[in-house]
Amino acid sequence: MAAGSSVLPSQVPAPAPLAATAPVPQKVEAQVAVPVAATAVAHAPATAPTTAAEPAPRKSWLDKLRQGLRKTGSSIAQVFTGTRIDDDLYEELEAALLMADTGVKATEFLLDDLKRRVKESKATDPQAVRGLLVAALAELLKPLEKSLQVGEHTPTVMMVVGVNGAGKTTSIGKLTRHLAEAQQRVLLAAADTFRAAAREQLAVWADRTQVEIVSQEGGDPSAVTFDAVVAGRARGCDVVIADTAGRLPTQLHLMEELKKIRRVIGKAQEGAPHEVLLVVDGNTGQNALNQVKAFDDALGLTGLVVTKLDGTAKGGVLAAIARERPIPVYFIGVGEKLEDLQTFSAQEFAQALLE
Repeated sequence: MAAGSSVLPSQVPAPAPLAATAPVPQKVEAQVAVPVAATAVAHAPATAPTTAAEPAPRKSWLDKLRQGLRKTGSSIAQVFTGTRIDDDLYEELEAALLMADTGVKATEFLLDDLKRRVKESKATDPQAVRGLLVAALAELLKPLEKSLQVGEHTPTVMMVVGVNGAGKTTSIGKLTRHLAEAQQRVLLAAADTFRAAAREQLAVWADRTQVEIVSQEGGDPSAVTFDAVVAGRARGCDVVIADTAGRLPTQLHLMEELKKIRRVIGKAQEGAPHEVLLVVDGNTGQNALNQVKAFDDALGLTGLVVTKLDGTAKGGVLAAIARERPIPVYFIGVGEKLEDLQTFSAQEFAQALLE
């Protein structure tokens, strides 16, 4: 997106804790670098391991990611403890990847790619094969590595969807805080009018971040969203974020309500919504892929936020998404703190999962 500006949290030092927030860039007309937990420009070299020179907040976050993926990583690492590269190794690796929710298609792709790399490199040590698997996984995940764009449209309208319990409203709150700290004027639309306390939960985030919120007790979600977009335009807001009600993709009548909200946003501002983000729980495995497919078919997703990778997440589902529905992963979350929401790096994720 030529005129837009990127949200690039992982690409430089994350800010200090909230009590000592790092400085953010000044606004220049509608094109602003919007940091999420950081302000900067480029990833560390893709092959470079974490070192003491790496910014402490990012290193701490990577440690949490490794911890969250440790169960899966340990299972895969056991495959490479032998002394031979043979059919047994590949069969064990296939089973380990499937258990990690990588899915049949992505597993087959990774194994074929890995065998090619082993042959080309003439590797003889199983540990070297693990390094080649890291490279293969990072390459598979690379298309998911993309930055969220803001600034090209005024306001940039985001519609956020997801099933209840995925961390949708909390993720909106974290993103709002980072945007507000980057001097972006944000307006929230409390369009999750069905879930008890959802409106109140979003209002708490609005109060914490000192941003405006449009809500109606028991109001129609489409009407609330329409009013918010109109208000955002009238007030000169930079970003409008609509928190929609949690939906199971099998609840067809409720999915139709989301389609209606999307259409109504388009009536409030031509070309909107500019982003349709799905928040998915990283612990739900292949069900997360099914959610991605269902919501994408219904709404045309532009990005994903993968949460709760600090729990028992298997992590392999990102490979399945990359192979079957490569929608950008804008952010991944590993905890409840503000700095626990960071941008997705294919290389970092592959290393955290497999090394």
